[in-house]
Amino acid sequence: MFRRFLAASGLANLGDGIATLAWVWVASTLTRDAALIALVPVALRLPWAIFAIPAGIVADRVDRRRLVIAMDAVRALAFLAAAGALTLRGEGGPAPMEGVSSVPLFVALVLCAMTVGIAEVFRDNAAQTLLPSIVPDQGLERANGRLWTTEALANQLIGPAFGAFLLGAALALPFAFNALAYGAAAILMTRLQGQFHPGTPVEARWRAAFVTAWRYLMGQRLLVLLAVVTGLWNMTFEATLFALVLHAQENLGLSAQEYGFVLTAFALGGALAGLIGDKIALRLGAGRTLRLSLLVSAAMLLLVPLAPNGWLLAATFVVFEMAGITWNIVSVSLRQRMIPDELRGRVNSLYRLLAWGMIPIGIALSGWLIGLAEGWIGRAQALTVPIWVAGGLMLAMAILVQGPLQRGLDQARGRQ
Repeated sequence: MFRRFLAASGLANLGDGIATLAWVWVASTLTRDAALIALVPVALRLPWAIFAIPAGIVADRVDRRRLVIAMDAVRALAFLAAAGALTLRGEGGPAPMEGVSSVPLFVALVLCAMTVGIAEVFRDNAAQTLLPSIVPDQGLERANGRLWTTEALANQLIGPAFGAFLLGAALALPFAFNALAYGAAAILMTRLQGQFHPGTPVEARWRAAFVTAWRYLMGQRLLVLLAVVTGLWNMTFEATLFALVLHAQENLGLSAQEYGFVLTAFALGGALAGLIGDKIALRLGAGRTLRLSLLVSAAMLLLVPLAPNGWLLAATFVVFEMAGITWNIVSVSLRQRMIPDELRGRVNSLYRLLAWGMIPIGIALSGWLIGLAEGWIGRAQALTVPIWVAGGLMLAMAILVQGPLQRGLDQARGRQ
């Protein structure tokens, strides 16, 4: 059963990997204004801040497998609509430095991205919540490792490279392919057999259901700390990733295919971490693994603006992603193990609200910093400012939470 779940996850992540490149790249063909380009990925990630809590309550009320199927179908339709809009537009003119070359197409892209983002909130929360119903408790680290390996290969290795190839052929092709990928993932999930509806009834009133989950989360200091740290990690990473597109295009002169190669470096690091992350945690212990992952991530971010070419940039991201995925394997497994099944959807959504709600802030901050710095230090240097700021914030956080992380783990063990 886990293999079918893994295959569906692989197809969905392949679509995510293609979209990682496609959304921003297509937006950059409509405008060169960093703030306007940022609207598309912000629309994709903003739903995490708005719909995370409703997604958790819904996941504790319905069959989680059916919820995953429905949301994959919605994503397939949204990508199909985006492909249709790009096809109808045809060949466009050069992207202006201010404003957009096609307002209707730009609005359509933003709306499609927001639809995909809303569906992703409900889908990903439900998928992560149902995993403990598929694998035994002692197998969570291994199962999460395999999922992260699959995500790395599909989302970061195959997806960006394939997305770059499709973009080179036609701007609409990545979106059309994604419609097929998410549709296939939904079909695979229909073959999953088992009980995926929470056994304990949820409070009838949404407010009462939310309060129960909030009180539980606030009573778990380790979970709160992990959520805050993950949120700041996501914010700094997304700020870097957004600036990286323009930095790669304008400062390093990388083509879509070359930039896709840089993104595949994430896959190599993620795949390696997925295969050995559980072993690292077993050898070093959860606390030491988490603390070391943060320090390594910070160091790698600070090296990004110093990389003079795509090859060294890729090497930096291999190590960066190894650290990030190892953090995820340990922290997600801890969360799945600590939260009771009847609360898992709601508490997981609150956790991810803190963790993922910072993503649009990072993207918007990156676009704002570029626009602010441009007038002072020039376009080329301004494109690296968000990366330097992100690296500095990551390093400060990594140093400050070293002690609290270990104390939180010790307290959690004492309660067991």
